[in-house]
Amino acid sequence: MLNGSTGWPSLTPATRTAAVELLRHGPLSRSALARRLGLSAGSVTRLVTPLLAGGLVVPVGPGRDGGIGRPSTPLDVVAAGHRFAGVKLTASHGYAVLADLRSTVLAKVDGPLRGKSPAEVVASVADLVSRVAGDAPLAGVGVSLGGRAADHRIVTAAPYLGWAGPVDLGGLVTAATGAPTVVDNDVLALARATHWFGAARGADRFALVTVGVGIGYGLVVHDRLVDSDDAGVGLVAHLCLDPLGPLCARGHRGCAEAMLASGKIRDAVAVGRGGVSTYAECLDLASAGDPVAVRVVDDAGRALGRLVAMIANLTMVPTVVLSGDGVELASVASDALAAGLAADRDPAADPVRVEIHPGGFDEWARGAAVTAIQSYTTPRGSAMMHR
Repeated sequence: MLNGSTGWPSLTPATRTAAVELLRHGPLSRSALARRLGLSAGSVTRLVTPLLAGGLVVPVGPGRDGGIGRPSTPLDVVAAGHRFAGVKLTASHGYAVLADLRSTVLAKVDGPLRGKSPAEVVASVADLVSRVAGDAPLAGVGVSLGGRAADHRIVTAAPYLGWAGPVDLGGLVTAATGAPTVVDNDVLALARATHWFGAARGADRFALVTVGVGIGYGLVVHDRLVDSDDAGVGLVAHLCLDPLGPLCARGHRGCAEAMLASGKIRDAVAVGRGGVSTYAECLDLASAGDPVAVRVVDDAGRALGRLVAMIANLTMVPTVVLSGDGVELASVASDALAAGLAADRDPAADPVRVEIHPGGFDEWARGAAVTAIQSYTTPRGSAMMHR
């Protein structure tokens, strides 16, 4: 499955920088690219010449820069020339997508894991990659999971899979698929996709908060993801949002996990109503005006607003993106969220832009694919590995 192209890996650092700029922000004219890179027009011409000759970049049509002077010809990368597989692992299932260089999803599959041992998980990942990619050559594979990953290869902890020691998941999947593989914490992987190709594309500062079975957090500052081996520990999940709130499994009262995790919300509604089946049912009941569900969901929404305010106050990011498989909470409890945010935000401060970005497990898998894309386009590069 290994892609035989050597185009991107063979680029010089300067030429690669230009190519990544076109990948993330293109199509761009040469003059627009020169402005973004802080280079002269002549320097940019020298950089894009090998990209054009190698078929990695193509003209995409006539245009103008400001309507004065000669028409310019925008340039763009050939996104269809490379394929990447992304796999998101949960405690019991795997979700895989096939994506092009700009992370457009071309195909997707899912299925149960064969088991939780490293060998069974690797076999499941290899099967998903084979199913989603078919005969398409792959430039890379990305795998994301809830847990901690060192050097984008070694899983040091994966609570949902029961892994407490190091597992060379990247090396094992590379051997099983024949494609270079990178491994990442699932929230960091989703933040990468949000940054390069998603709701925060073009933003150089933002935070990502994911709501679902757990609570996740990612931060981009100065156009770089803040990467850390501590991602996956759950540091934000245990910030106190309500000193009178319920307890989490660690004994913290009113922390983000206790207030916002989908299972906790379901359990709280079930106690008041004498039973409820799913988290989605809780949100439906709240939307329909059920008094128990409304109280629980509004309390959660207010806590989410306080979490957004806390993050914005401490990091001074102008935008917070809300995502995850439980993010519908933000829409159902939008008024409570706004009230919680306003209560903990100085009225003299600039408003925080809150972006709600719904997405299921396919979106998490797309994040894994973007991790592979970044590894391929910026090997040992700042966009991927900078800390």
